[in-house]
Amino acid sequence: MKMKKLFTLFISVFLSASLFTAYAQKQEKTPFMTRSFPSSSIREVEATTAGGSLTLTGDAGSETVVEVYISHSNWSAKKINQIFESYTIDVKVTDGKLHVAAKPKKNIITWGQKGLNISFKIIVPKQVNSNLQNSGGSIRLSNLAGSQNFKTSGGSLTVENVAGIINGATSGGSISVTGSKDDINLKTSGGSITAKDCSGSINLATSGGSIRINNINGTVKAATSGGSITANDIKGTIAAGTSGGSVKLNDISGNVDAHTSGGNIDVKMNAVSNYVKLSNSGNINLSIPAGTTCNLQVKANRIETSGIKDFHGNTESRSIEGNIGNGGPEITVKSSQRVRLLFE
Repeated sequence: MKMKKLFTLFISVFLSASLFTAYAQKQEKTPFMTRSFPSSSIREVEATTAGGSLTLTGDAGSETVVEVYISHSNWSAKKINQIFESYTIDVKVTDGKLHVAAKPKKNIITWGQKGLNISFKIIVPKQVNSNLQNSGGSIRLSNLAGSQNFKTSGGSLTVENVAGIINGATSGGSISVTGSKDDINLKTSGGSITAKDCSGSINLATSGGSIRINNINGTVKAATSGGSITANDIKGTIAAGTSGGSVKLNDISGNVDAHTSGGNIDVKMNAVSNYVKLSNSGNINLSIPAGTTCNLQVKANRIETSGIKDFHGNTESRSIEGNIGNGGPEITVKSSQRVRLLFE
């Protein structure tokens, strides 16, 4: 009887290893393991991994699904199987929280030395909170509502159709956010950032990459230490700052506060709400709709204007200060080089 049990256990282990080898050879095309839980029991997700990717989507029906993928692009299935023995996969639900983690069984100096990619694809109800961490791979979130906190040491971040409180950071990868709203805070230590079709309060920061923004309704803060900032079709308020790149803002309806330490600034306003504040050491081009009444203050090494009518104030070669019409929004432009101001 004892020998029969041992034989059964051996067959079970052998089949598991064989299945793993087959999955490893497919290089993340087929999940190594799948677990399911009732969606009604899931209110929060906590997931950690290293090297692989983390994907969290709010498309679950009655069942929440966790898929685990394991691979390495240059290793044989046999070597992947050997290295995998150093890790455990933990997938469980406790008090409404789904825990998903890849953990080393013993002390490993760095995950990078092992080089094994362990990825998770997690499909949950739309209304969940999450806390996701990745030591190097990418993180993707889509179709969610709630409070989302996620961080990776170097991979990219992708956010699609997410509402609520969104806090994401990467130490160097790029960031893309589309179709999302409410409170969005995303930062990278060096990659580029793209944001489009979003609304609410949006805070974007990179230590060196460029920032591109399109079709935003709300308040936007965009900051980079050296890259350029480009924004189109903004309804609300935008604050854009860079330490050296250019700033180009087109079709803006609302308020603008923009500065750069070295590049040029080009701004086209469709409508001004309360203020436009522009400053830099390069050239500035500002276009405002004809007939806009405002309080105007311009200082530069050289000033060029067109379309100014009904102006009351002082005009000099390097400064303009006064009101157009009965006054209104504050227009303040300062440059150590040239300013071109157009009312058209």
